[in-house]
Amino acid sequence: MITKEFINQVKDICQSYGIKPTKDKGQNFLLNQEVIDLMIESSQVTNQDVVLEVGPGLGILTESLVKQARQVVSVELDKRLFTFLKTKFINQPNLKLVEADILKFDVADAISGEYKIVANLPYTITSFFLKKFLTGPATPKSFTLLLQKEVAERICALPGAMSLLAVSVQLYGQPKIIEVVSRHDFWPSPKVDSAIIQISAIKDKVAVDNFFSGLVTEKFFWQVVKIGFAARRKQLHNNLASGLKIPPGEVKKILNQANFDEQIRAQNLSVNDWLRLSAALSSYLKK
Repeated sequence: MITKEFINQVKDICQSYGIKPTKDKGQNFLLNQEVIDLMIESSQVTNQDVVLEVGPGLGILTESLVKQARQVVSVELDKRLFTFLKTKFINQPNLKLVEADILKFDVADAISGEYKIVANLPYTITSFFLKKFLTGPATPKSFTLLLQKEVAERICALPGAMSLLAVSVQLYGQPKIIEVVSRHDFWPSPKVDSAIIQISAIKDKVAVDNFFSGLVTEKFFWQVVKIGFAARRKQLHNNLASGLKIPPGEVKKILNQANFDEQIRAQNLSVNDWLRLSAALSSYLKK
């Protein structure tokens, strides 16, 4: 439970350092220690692990991470928060504070070898952040993230409710929701609830190449997926016909030959279904 006294302490800190949490930066500080403990437990961080934390804010999650991990690298964009964090953690030998934009940050400059990501992620950067760290050259062992509940649910969707975001994450790792977190566990309180999400079994470049196995190029796979989700209300064959310039009748034939219902919509396909479909379309276009 978050006491009024604790919230007042947080407000006093912000006032002292001129910190004004802003919506456009997604600055909602997690204050509930029980939620932080669950994030640490879910991440399975040990004293052998290096952890990358994004947007440490007031350093409340950071405090728990430095007690558990061998090293923590915390990347903060806000200059005033960074100044506060430097003061707060002045004598913390296993913490490296970096003032930078995480979307422009080269993780290799601060971390060599394996690492995990644990973060209360600013809502505004979720998609860009996931793309950078799931498809970049230095993928983490796992992600334990606090995200908007709706976004977490979209990422973990099953066929029938799939989206471009779900495919974009599920191709590279296995996401699951750990716990829903109340909006009242933050200050300032956001308008929506959040959820702890974990992404494990992250594929490296070799594993991604093995997934495609020469059936289709990664570039064409994503071209097909993006075309498929371009108009969600349309049946998939309509999107594919217009997007790939293939006669509608031929697209229906391809769907049937690949054992798909010709009335199927993009949200009904799993990642493996998209692989099978894009391979069939690629074969047709090569004729």
